[in-house]
Amino acid sequence: MSLTAEQPSAVKLLFVNEVAERLRRSPAQIRWMLQNGTAPKHAKIGGRICFRESDVESYIAEAFEEA
Repeated sequence: MSLTAEQPSAVKLLFVNEVAERLRRSPAQIRWMLQNGTAPKHAKIGGRICFRESDVESYIAEAFEEA
């Protein structure tokens, strides 16, 4: 094992409330988007809906590309 081995970068996870703040929506609207399949990519981890920060940023960038 090398002493200079790179450590994997930590993935920042966001929860529904944090995504709601970033998108300026209510948590209920984010849950509605989850039901309709229009929310950013997500996963259920430990019983909670989680979003990768990078996926939320990509979701925002795609919205501007479509505009």
